[in-house]
Amino acid sequence: MDYEWLAIAMFVGFFFIMMTGFPVAFSFAGASILFGAIGLAAGAFDLNLLKLLPSRWFGTMSDTTLLAIPFFIFLGAILEKSGLAEALLETLGIVFGPLRGGMAVAVIIVGTLLAATTGVVAATVIMMGMMSLPIMLRYGYDKRLASGVIVASGTLAQLIPPSLVLIVLSQQIGVSVGDLFIGSFIPGLMLAGSFLLYVVVLAFLRPKMAPAFPPEARTVRGAKLAIRVVKVVIPPIVLIFLVLGSIFFGIATPTEAGAVGSVGACVLAALNRKLTWRNLVDAATSTARISGMVMMIVIAASMFTVVFDGLGGKSFITSMLTNVPGGVVGFLIVSNIAVFFLGMFLEFIEIAFIVMPLFVPAAAALGIDLVWFGVIMAVNLQIAFISPPVGFSLFYLQSVAPREVPTSEIHRSAFPFMALQLIVLVLVIAFPQTVRWLIDIAA
Repeated sequence: MDYEWLAIAMFVGFFFIMMTGFPVAFSFAGASILFGAIGLAAGAFDLNLLKLLPSRWFGTMSDTTLLAIPFFIFLGAILEKSGLAEALLETLGIVFGPLRGGMAVAVIIVGTLLAATTGVVAATVIMMGMMSLPIMLRYGYDKRLASGVIVASGTLAQLIPPSLVLIVLSQQIGVSVGDLFIGSFIPGLMLAGSFLLYVVVLAFLRPKMAPAFPPEARTVRGAKLAIRVVKVVIPPIVLIFLVLGSIFFGIATPTEAGAVGSVGACVLAALNRKLTWRNLVDAATSTARISGMVMMIVIAASMFTVVFDGLGGKSFITSMLTNVPGGVVGFLIVSNIAVFFLGMFLEFIEIAFIVMPLFVPAAAALGIDLVWFGVIMAVNLQIAFISPPVGFSLFYLQSVAPREVPTSEIHRSAFPFMALQLIVLVLVIAFPQTVRWLIDIAA
């Protein structure tokens, strides 16, 4: 008798356990123990398969790629404490303020730069929401446009390297994180470019939605402004070149580049006189907390995978996905729809460990380039991150938004940018060279 239904019940059971608010790692482990015991009692599960777990765990702990996670988390935490992000946003706001939609343009550029240095969404959205949203509202910006620009540009950290999403996906998909970093660079710039184009066109067609700042708002001008731009804008660009350039040109691995970036962030903090013992302790504590959470999920997810495979779930799902009508196209439609809807309710880490092990074997069986597939999934997760009703970036902004911006306006603000992200997703699917071009050059 086939027991694939038991594997499906295990998957559904895990999902319901997690939706009750139980920690993800313990949900994985609990579902594994429960359904492993049921499978053992029914004669559907071989207990010897659990002997594979120690080798998997030690293999995970010896995977140097995962070291990139704490390095980039620490980098982002130090930059947040250094005040560099705030200074960058304030400076570019002054530079672009005289233009229609100038502050929105500044927010998008800052979001792109922070994405290319930190890879942390929450800190970026909250910081820009606290600093730029009140200013844009004060000078007559449309509430929806101002909110939408912040949530969309802040979420660029989901895709633009050194994204934590890409690091986790590389481990689950089984491809080089360096290839994912390089492959996602152009799609990330496409997203940022589409946001900029939308704001510029909208400011031209409907100037009342994104007016220029009045002369009295431009507090710094001339040589003082030029000096400030050099001091504030050049350092993060240099840091981006050190981190990403070393990866793109094959000088360093992503893990080594993360270490260099962490040192560079400390240097920038020291130059800003913000490298205090308190800031170092806070950054290290948040890094340890997040990294520990990720590793617990990794260990528990491997247990879930062994039991799920032992019950025949992996082969059943692979067979089902490879036989979807339409072949590769049908599979891409099904996988993207699934990830999009899951992304509205779950964090990217949870999705990576839940569905990627199911999708990857089918993608490989269909002959799909796994790096390209990984970038597609990352773009999709970017869309889901701002999708109502549970898009996480929406709630990050909501937590710091002024009272005159209701929750309904924040949620509605996401729709134009979701449409832009969907267009970019379609372009990436239709033109794989948007992913492969830089990889082929780097090779």
